[in-house]
Amino acid sequence: MKYAGMPMGMWLLFAGSFRRQLTDTLGYDDKAAKSVTSGAKRKYREIIQSLPESERADRFRMNIVSCAMLSDFLLALPERPAVETVTDYYREAMMTAPMKLFCRLSGRRKFTEADLSAMRETAALRAADRNPYSWNMEFLPYPDGSGYEARFTSCGICALMGELGIFEFVPAMCRLDYTMSEAGGASEFRREYTIASGGPYCDCGYKKKGTLR
Repeated sequence: MKYAGMPMGMWLLFAGSFRRQLTDTLGYDDKAAKSVTSGAKRKYREIIQSLPESERADRFRMNIVSCAMLSDFLLALPERPAVETVTDYYREAMMTAPMKLFCRLSGRRKFTEADLSAMRETAALRAADRNPYSWNMEFLPYPDGSGYEARFTSCGICALMGELGIFEFVPAMCRLDYTMSEAGGASEFRREYTIASGGPYCDCGYKKKGTLR
């Protein structure tokens, strides 16, 4: 994958937040945070350039770039924190003001025909058949019309973090699904299984607000 484009843009947009949370969440001083960020940037370029190009229609390109960003900071830390701490770190680093706005705008489109059509197209693409750092997904609308489930049988995050030797931190990324759904304001997020915890798949259920039973 080329660094120029989305990966560079993601670094410019989020690197400052990831650095701040080294201090605010992980407790590093400014000098240590600067050193970790410098090492993370070098590793980020290395990881990005090792990845194959995503297909143009692959809607999960941003997910694997986000995974690379978290991974490079974790690999640059002098010691590994607990998974729960990394979960907090990733949430606070990602949920910047622009990201919250993005979630609200996405929430307005949730469950529209355009949203449902995009989900069907993603399910049909099966991008992970050709790129191990992407996802295969089934699109399963709820029979009562209250929302849908996106069921993932291949996970690019699991593949990349497994290769990097930090598989135990995959749940820290998975947890952001709940945060983003809440920030979007249109759905309640539900999950029973994850591949990272040994489940048969990752289920991402989105129930329209007001329809939960």
